[in-house]
Amino acid sequence: MSVHRFNTTHRLALPTDEAWRFFSDPRNLERITPPEMGFTITSPPPGEMPDEVYPGLIVTYRVRPLLNVPVTWVTEITSVVEGERFVDEQRAGPYAMWHHEHHFASIPGGTEMRDIVHYALPGGPIGDLVNHYVVARRVAEIFAHRRLVLDRLFGAIDGGGATPGIRAVAG
Repeated sequence: MSVHRFNTTHRLALPTDEAWRFFSDPRNLERITPPEMGFTITSPPPGEMPDEVYPGLIVTYRVRPLLNVPVTWVTEITSVVEGERFVDEQRAGPYAMWHHEHHFASIPGGTEMRDIVHYALPGGPIGDLVNHYVVARRVAEIFAHRRLVLDRLFGAIDGGGATPGIRAVAG
């Protein structure tokens, strides 16, 4: 099983405390996920969902990541440093492993957000081929969609490489 890495950096014209509130509220995931993925939080009911992450929080979703096939995805928030970073890890779902770090830093005029995702697919060498031809590109597309939505919602900070920011490194 190979572990693949995806990195992206995005600068938003949004104070860090507001960026933190938006991203640490699991209910906002649906807003920034491509609509064709059919992303829906399935538990707890939306009215009972906590509005901020904490270590041990379990969030379940229904999502259609590939070929319109519905999948249940269970994640756990495993680490939180208030206002700076949090980590979600898959407990059940389409990946053999998923570890997603969300980092937030104040910069002049807003917030720099950095995502570092380590993931592995089931299936050994076949999973690696599927990653090479399909999944790595799909992960990049999901984050590109997120970038567009966030820019519309909050505005991007121009310059300093803010717009290109998506990089994927497999290995």
